[in-house]
Amino acid sequence: MRKNRSAALAAATFLLVSGAAIATAPSAYAGVPGSTRASDRNTDFNGDGYEDVLVGAPGATVSGKSGAGLVTVQYGSARGIGTSDVARFSQSTSGIAGAAEIGDGFGRAVATGDLDGDGFDDAVVGIPGEDLGTVKDAGGVAILWGSKAGLKGAESDWLETEEPTAGERFGVGLAAARFTAETDGDILAVLDGDDLELFGYDDSAPSSLRRQSTQEFGAEAEPRDILPKSLTTGDYDKNGFADLIVSGVSVGDEPGHGWSTYLSGQADGLTYERDLRGGPVAASGDINDDGYDDLVTGEPNSPDDNPGETMTGGLVGVRLGGPDGPAAEPDWWVQDSPGVPGVAEAGDGWGSDLSVADTDGDGYADVAIGAAGEDIGTVEDAGAVWVLRGSAAGLTSSGARSWDQNSADVPGAAEKGDKWGAQVRLTDPNRAGRFGLLAAAPGENTGDGHVWVLSAGAGGITASGSWTYNAASLGAPYVDTSFGSAIDE
Repeated sequence: MRKNRSAALAAATFLLVSGAAIATAPSAYAGVPGSTRASDRNTDFNGDGYEDVLVGAPGATVSGKSGAGLVTVQYGSARGIGTSDVARFSQSTSGIAGAAEIGDGFGRAVATGDLDGDGFDDAVVGIPGEDLGTVKDAGGVAILWGSKAGLKGAESDWLETEEPTAGERFGVGLAAARFTAETDGDILAVLDGDDLELFGYDDSAPSSLRRQSTQEFGAEAEPRDILPKSLTTGDYDKNGFADLIVSGVSVGDEPGHGWSTYLSGQADGLTYERDLRGGPVAASGDINDDGYDDLVTGEPNSPDDNPGETMTGGLVGVRLGGPDGPAAEPDWWVQDSPGVPGVAEAGDGWGSDLSVADTDGDGYADVAIGAAGEDIGTVEDAGAVWVLRGSAAGLTSSGARSWDQNSADVPGAAEKGDKWGAQVRLTDPNRAGRFGLLAAAPGENTGDGHVWVLSAGAGGITASGSWTYNAASLGAPYVDTSFGSAIDE
């Protein structure tokens, strides 16, 4: 239960960005956050020019409360990330609103952006299991401000929905970017089970959180209803403002099919454009190096993975960006696509998570694909990760690679339920211009969770020299933490 609003609210507050600028979409559809370019990363909390890594461990026991949750931060440097220059935050950290309680799930979702425009990126932490008074699982969001010294719990901020309801889970999805010109800093989007709320920093109204509108997702509409699950951003039309994508699954008569909704960023707000087949996982980047960000969607559990065909195992769709945003027709990929390692099998979960960035420095963004349900031999749900290369023609299987915990040079061993690849992130913490791979296995050691680091060389991702760490490596509680359940993009 959140007992007190952060004292920092008097010094730094958010206003709901004008909803009048959001063209109304069918009420069953959603739209979410942005970033002026998906390739323009915003995870430099201390402003030193190196990308930092924010990891959620929502199952962590904090102050004796199981499932209270925590997040860790690893600061980048010329040597990359390690286990020494780190910080840990939870609702038991001084300055962070509320108190660690059973099932809060602090760190279930994470995001970053320079919300106050001071040149230091800020961390946004979703707490969807937060109880507000007697309202169970209403949810909340903590904002940790960046500074020259990095993130700090002191003077952190707090957001909650105006009229909390039980099970609303405010903060289940987060993203921040500059997708309008209405504020100097990035705009924050917060997703719950029904709505999207947009917040912009306003130091002229330091003690108010003004609600002006809400984008609803849950009401019935034709021809389908979409239950939103995740958010991604990118400048798909290259107009300089971030576009918002909400990805989810259909409900109703034909449930479980992946669908996403595209809202375009404009100087004066966001505009609903159209719905797209594909989801509930999504990521963005410039795969063909044409200046337009491209949209990649993952559908790990679709009833029919490939539209028009009977396939199993998971589906990934690629829509190249252009003047009108993401292409109308995607390029569909499955494990049985020519040149892709492995074989499509029921329950693989190919597309469980996605990340898009340039792993070999050739200018084309590559796509990391996690398959948390992949069986390794007879070991069920051990998990695996693929990287497919970008090219001038788009995504290609030429040079495609895959790894699992039984691969050469990868530490550990494939075990039942590890779910290696449930989270994948391409990151460049040493500013080398090539993005290495973080592959998380939240189920490792029966739910403790670990993250693996695979470096990037001239030839792309390599397992040579790879290493692994868990919450204990960073000085945090580790038992049943589900460490790596969320890693900021």
